[in-house]
Amino acid sequence: MFRSASRWKGGAVLVAASGVLAAALLPAPALAATSDNGGAARNPDDSTTALRQSIVNGPAKNVILLIGDGMGDSEITVARNYQYGAGGMLPGIDALPLTGQYTTYSVYKDGANKGKPDYVPDSAATGSAWATGTKTYDNAISVDIDGKPQATLLELARANGLRTGNVSTAEIQDATPAVEVAHVGARSCYGPDSASCGSDALENGGLGSISEQLLDARADVTLGGGSTSFTQTAKAGQWKDETLFDQAAERGYQVVGDAAGLAGVTEANQQKPLLGLFTPGNFPTRYASTTATVGGADQAPVTCTPNPARLATDLSLSSLTNKAISLLDKPGGDGFFLQVEGASIDKRDHSADACGQIGETVDLDEAVQAALAFAKKDGNTLVIVTADHAHTSQIVDSTPPATLSTALTTADGTVMKVAYGTAAAGGSQQHTGAQLRIAGYGPGAADVVGLTDQSDTFFTIARALELNRDYAALSAGASVTLNATTVKPGDPITATLAGFRGDRQITGVMQSDPVALPRTDVLGGSAAITATAPTDLGAHTITITGSQSGKAVTVNFEVTADGQPSGALPGGSAGGSTGGGNGAVTAGSTSAGSLASTGSIVAPLIVVIALALLIAGYLFVTRGRRRAGGAPQV
Repeated sequence: MFRSASRWKGGAVLVAASGVLAAALLPAPALAATSDNGGAARNPDDSTTALRQSIVNGPAKNVILLIGDGMGDSEITVARNYQYGAGGMLPGIDALPLTGQYTTYSVYKDGANKGKPDYVPDSAATGSAWATGTKTYDNAISVDIDGKPQATLLELARANGLRTGNVSTAEIQDATPAVEVAHVGARSCYGPDSASCGSDALENGGLGSISEQLLDARADVTLGGGSTSFTQTAKAGQWKDETLFDQAAERGYQVVGDAAGLAGVTEANQQKPLLGLFTPGNFPTRYASTTATVGGADQAPVTCTPNPARLATDLSLSSLTNKAISLLDKPGGDGFFLQVEGASIDKRDHSADACGQIGETVDLDEAVQAALAFAKKDGNTLVIVTADHAHTSQIVDSTPPATLSTALTTADGTVMKVAYGTAAAGGSQQHTGAQLRIAGYGPGAADVVGLTDQSDTFFTIARALELNRDYAALSAGASVTLNATTVKPGDPITATLAGFRGDRQITGVMQSDPVALPRTDVLGGSAAITATAPTDLGAHTITITGSQSGKAVTVNFEVTADGQPSGALPGGSAGGSTGGGNGAVTAGSTSAGSLASTGSIVAPLIVVIALALLIAGYLFVTRGRRRAGGAPQV
């Protein structure tokens, strides 16, 4: 069932109050006040009242989830020390009032340890955990350890009538953005040309590559890099031999590739979703790279410098976040779910590049500031900030003798030594298995406090948004109507679908040869499919099946030589829809124009409606008399 926007009004005052409080607590981007004791006291007063006021009951109308890829506690501290000093605060990341820690382990796929903890995870398994609530193996994108697809927050939010967005500074096919829109066994299954797709490839009967599934997921707003994969051509399906860019255009996407194109987009919705891909691969970083070396921390300390290859500021992560929010936040709407990733904290940590990872952490912090500013003004938005896994960089006291390190001059004017000790020079630094910070602001944010697991984040968000997670239930009322139920051979037949809310696509079959109908996008539970009537005279059926819910609806029609009804359809109920698959039966929606021959059904319905009105009137009068007599109302 779609959610009513009115349900958030009750908590608006409390949310607004906590928003004012949080605004007062937001730190300035400078060194905190120094006390007489020589320390930088961040919490000099009793904060009990402030903490109480920051706890706001859900539900929330909107959720913004911000992920710093590889942003462990060490990476946060490195960035804070460098940018704002040891006594400073990151204005976004450090401003969220409710904080906790969560565990991030993945699980083994097979063998003697199948299902047991794998203590150091990758971004695919960790992203799948918060996106689906399901622990899985490294390399998996939103499938369980047996390869079964698991519904994601973005998919469920869309099915529940919310707007959805997915933003990243990585290739949009990279693990973190991919977990919201795709289900594959190998995270490198980027496009139709990816050899790793295996059984997930369309030509092998799978759901397709990540890029192809992204088009199926149909988020209202998708922004990031990774345009290269969209130049590849489909190997199977109705868009075979067409590029994914061509396919996107044919399916109604607004495709943009630069800042000017993005600025020109004023609305994005299911009829015309936005696909903005601004780089062939990952975004360039904010700061130019620095490379740690053995003994590097004994060398002259460096100061990070701007990267000349960085994209224009109107394509920064904070700008993309603001743009996504502006497109998703619509008056009177049912709300939105938005995921935002700062991707290259992890990538630069892998490369032992201190300045690179610092700049990307600062970029994410600015995106967090944008999300908090909106949440404070809106009053009904839950903001969660966390990471997917911990990483290698460590602040050390002295230069390690055998591992990589670098020295930086911080905002304090002193030297900070950062070491990378999980790979040799030229190798890729490893993830680590430490628990991570998770912080929240707004309705439902208290659920992040204490020690949770990464998979708990899925349930925190689903609960805050009151998501119905049952695709079959969401599509239980689906119906199909034909434009005509008696046609001549070769006539066009249009099937109009409604109520397929739990589905993103439907498939169909005309039981004559049988003939498969084109796989079709479902927008807001609705779609239309046009087919050609068979040449065989007599009764026929069309069965429409929801790809996600499995809901099947069958409609009847007949083919006659002159296109006039013969009365041979089952029960005389021409064009009625009968639910199948899940055993349900759903009455088909009909119109006078499309089913003019169904008077035998309409007349009894009028009698039933009239009787219902008489009974309702009687009950109303009786109840009124009881109230007049002072009877208690139950």
